[in-house]
Amino acid sequence: MAAVAVSPCFVSPIAPSDGSRHRLVLGGIGHVLPGIGLCLAVTLAASLLAGIERHLFGAAWLEALVLAIVVGAAIRTCWTPDARWRPGIEFSAKMLLEIAVVLLGASVSAGAVLAAGPALLAGIAGVVVLAIACAYGIGRLFGLSHRMATLVACGNSICGNSAIAAVAPVIGADGEDVAASISFTAMFGVLLVLVLPLLVPLLHLSGLQYGALAGLTVYAVPQVLAATAPVGPIAVQIGTLVKLVRVLMLGPVVLVLTLMTRRLRDETDEIAPHVTAGERPKSGRLPIHRLVPWFIIGFLGLAVLRSCGLIPTAALHPAAGTASLLTVVSMAALGLGTDIRTAARAGIRVTAVVVLSLLMLGLIGFGLIRLLGLA
Repeated sequence: MAAVAVSPCFVSPIAPSDGSRHRLVLGGIGHVLPGIGLCLAVTLAASLLAGIERHLFGAAWLEALVLAIVVGAAIRTCWTPDARWRPGIEFSAKMLLEIAVVLLGASVSAGAVLAAGPALLAGIAGVVVLAIACAYGIGRLFGLSHRMATLVACGNSICGNSAIAAVAPVIGADGEDVAASISFTAMFGVLLVLVLPLLVPLLHLSGLQYGALAGLTVYAVPQVLAATAPVGPIAVQIGTLVKLVRVLMLGPVVLVLTLMTRRLRDETDEIAPHVTAGERPKSGRLPIHRLVPWFIIGFLGLAVLRSCGLIPTAALHPAAGTASLLTVVSMAALGLGTDIRTAARAGIRVTAVVVLSLLMLGLIGFGLIRLLGLA
């Protein structure tokens, strides 16, 4: 039988040989390695800067996560990565971030959450919903786009960077929106840790009351620990518990946003962003797998396994460390996809929205403490 000439554009239905398959796999890996390597280099630089901070000042006022965005954005402002670097940067910005969100589920225990009692649990859920609505309204009032207002609202109201990372794909936010919102929420997260303990004598708060307030307002679990440690062990325990309940609100919020924000995913108001935090599906019926993003299912699955005691205790610390590392690498990728001059144009407005949203969140949280009569 005569040989058939095959066009380079023709994809044969016959499965490739093992050697061909290996070459395809290695080619795909090699396609993303340069960009991943660049993101790792930025991560290393950010970690070194954080270490210098600790050596000079005894603490890292700007965490490696924030510094990764800053260093990456500084590089991107001076130099635009070409096609060689972009696949790995995009992979780091999206896939690594989603894997980090999944691993966060291993830090959540349902037993500790249920021990808080139904009134406090319902109150925390109510605070999150009300805070998101208020922050979104403030953002729109100050002229932020729907995507940016949603990112800031969810970041402030749930769990800062992780919430922004989880919400970004379902609303089709691009890298610049994500990096800008994370930069501002991270900056104010540090300020909260420093300023919040001053409210104890000012408002005459007990350890229990202050712990609940810190858990309702501070972004990240480590920041809650830092903010409550000066007040005492009771504040640390209740603060961590309340914070974990806020983290659990991430799944339901993302599900609701997935159902409500199809139009945002379909819109393409930005022109070919180099780094996107999420794919924008084509117009048409929303696929079933989009109703609950895979990383949220993974997050809840690990939380269930942790609650059932099926995750070895020895694996918890490595999982948390891996999640932290992947988050920093992905933030480096987001920085590398962000021209800081573009993000700066929204700086004043985003700053005002973040400040007013935090004040609103604090007032709502304080109102819940009073309503429940926590002593």
